[in-house]
Amino acid sequence: MPLIRSSVACLLAFCCANAGAREYAYSDAHLHYVDFFQESAGMPKLLTAMKENRIEHVMISGIPVAKKWHEDEPKRPRYYAGDDADAYWYSATDVIVAAAVNKLTPDQRPYFHPFLSGFNPNDKNSAAHIQRMLDLNPGLWQGIGEVFTRHDDLTALTSGDTPRANNEAMTRIYHLAAENDLPVMVHSNITSKRERNPLYLAEIEEPLRNHPHTRFIWAHAGTSAEIHRHQTQLDFLLPTLNRMLEAYPNLFIDLSWSMLTPYLLDEQGAPRKEWLSLVERFPYRFMLGSDVVGRFNKLGKELHSFEPFLDALPEEIARKVARDNFLAVLPRTVR
Repeated sequence: MPLIRSSVACLLAFCCANAGAREYAYSDAHLHYVDFFQESAGMPKLLTAMKENRIEHVMISGIPVAKKWHEDEPKRPRYYAGDDADAYWYSATDVIVAAAVNKLTPDQRPYFHPFLSGFNPNDKNSAAHIQRMLDLNPGLWQGIGEVFTRHDDLTALTSGDTPRANNEAMTRIYHLAAENDLPVMVHSNITSKRERNPLYLAEIEEPLRNHPHTRFIWAHAGTSAEIHRHQTQLDFLLPTLNRMLEAYPNLFIDLSWSMLTPYLLDEQGAPRKEWLSLVERFPYRFMLGSDVVGRFNKLGKELHSFEPFLDALPEEIARKVARDNFLAVLPRTVR
């Protein structure tokens, strides 16, 4: 009898624990509809992945560059780092995204939030190009980005000069974004693969300071998987984010996959207390992104991998990070 009572008690405890388990609805704040060859698995697969994984809203963008299959390469590369051939700025990526979104039914359309990315961030003509795209599709575009500025080896592979988040061409774009109430997602590495200091921080901090009326989403908080291959963890990242979030109310952080480890979770998969404290201190400033590229079979896995961290936050804050904070940075007309 004691053994039976013990088993029943354990079963009840298990059921109660699971009854109280959280289930999140998600907004994916960082999704690329196409890959570096401008190809996609297609909208039906994206819709299926969203439905199966409680993903209610997605930021949907193209890829602003296309990888060249060079004449001297016998095999087509599978990724931008597959060989030494260039990548080049590719404006038609936005046409592909617009066509896919415009084919959605009226019931589906409110859950997709297109960001415009097909422009050269070194070209001072780009602001005029963006305005033309806004005029061609009134009400379609809800943000700008992901803008590729400092971006690991892709920076060296992309034809032309190194893009910077604080150059004059981007300054014109930030003004345009503020005028049109559009958030801007910027990929701007905080440092290089080798330097153990915030080498490029000024390139993102200067526009934050100079454009207080523009909402900035900093992709991966300036980190990347390539940086982490050479530097497992950037010790200066947490204090830098603390300071910047305090100083710039127009700064928002995309916690896409390269932030999960080694920052949000430790080697055993447990949430790090110092990062929980940061999110609790700034509960409206963080959002989740899958950063998938043209394929959607791992979409749910990428977002659900944040659940140990979300579960360690107060529930109200966790739900803001999982879904609501991304929606809050969109233009007022669609919130």
